[in-house]
Amino acid sequence: MRDAIRNARRLVVKVGSALVTNDGAGLDHAALADWARQIADLQKSGRQIALVSSGAIAAGMKRLGWTRRPHEMHKLQAAAAVGQMGLTQAYEDAFTKHGLHTAQILLTHDDLADRKRYLNARSTLTTLLKLGVIPIINENDTVVTDEIKFGDNDTLGALVANLIEADALIILTDQDGLYTADPRKHPDATLISDGRAEDPQYEKMAGGAGSGISKGGMLTKVKAAQRAARSGAHTLILGGRRPDALRDAAHGHPLGSLLHASSTPLQARKQWLADHLQVAGHFIVDEGAAQALRAGKSLLAVGIVNVRGQFDRGAVVTCTNERGALLASGLTNFSSQEAAKIMKKPSRDIESTLGYACEMEVIHRSNLVLL
Repeated sequence: MRDAIRNARRLVVKVGSALVTNDGAGLDHAALADWARQIADLQKSGRQIALVSSGAIAAGMKRLGWTRRPHEMHKLQAAAAVGQMGLTQAYEDAFTKHGLHTAQILLTHDDLADRKRYLNARSTLTTLLKLGVIPIINENDTVVTDEIKFGDNDTLGALVANLIEADALIILTDQDGLYTADPRKHPDATLISDGRAEDPQYEKMAGGAGSGISKGGMLTKVKAAQRAARSGAHTLILGGRRPDALRDAAHGHPLGSLLHASSTPLQARKQWLADHLQVAGHFIVDEGAAQALRAGKSLLAVGIVNVRGQFDRGAVVTCTNERGALLASGLTNFSSQEAAKIMKKPSRDIESTLGYACEMEVIHRSNLVLL
């Protein structure tokens, strides 16, 4: 049994265009319904699942009567806009049959590079997961430019895994997994069952591009596994056409190719915060807050006695005690102006003080690292 997947509580499932549209024939409603059934079963077992789905451009091409993927940017964006309507409705219909609600989330890579938008997206997605809603995430192909040329939702799946601190990323594709060579050209190629995501030889094995419908191919899946591993998530590359593949794999059956991460999501996230971010300001905290931070808890407004610097939500700030000793750094959920208004106040007073409701924590423990 594969404990890394069987024990995963929060999953990102990515489904490629070739599966969603039955190799370009149009939305495969039967396949969508089957994935919805499997995801509903997994959610009943206590999992939280976000679904990253390609297929908007391919679905739009079918609706518009196009047989070949266009090269012009405006046509690709038009196809995405047309196709996204049908894709969203198809998923909503499929999950409604199991008593589940869905939410449409359209992201660009810039949304996850900008810290303020990163926090906004993270808050929305984690709230939806806690509510039992299935987020249906796609790249915002109607507004992106460079990314649309590659159709690389594998990378988006890895970024979402980092965003929501997922335990695992499962990529459903039209092959059984990662092979030592392209099995369509090399019949003697063998399936790699388990390995390290960081192993450089897998990029050479993956090679090649995808089909005329799915532009990613196996190489982007290997690179996505590498990216997901940096945030501590394991990646399973799995044949999506096998009956009950998703459910069986999530229960630990040895299907597909499992590329292990070398660290836990929390360890990787803490390292990212510690190594790669520049400080924009400072919170000075009282002794009670200092003790809470040392115990691994979040920073609350009531424990802040002073705010220094000018910064926006999503900035990196340090926390020091009243003697100036450095305690921690992290991503703030409030700007310097907002923090100055709510400092020394209990969390229940945040809404009445600011006039709107935000996070209850000034810095959530998941976005904070001790120094």
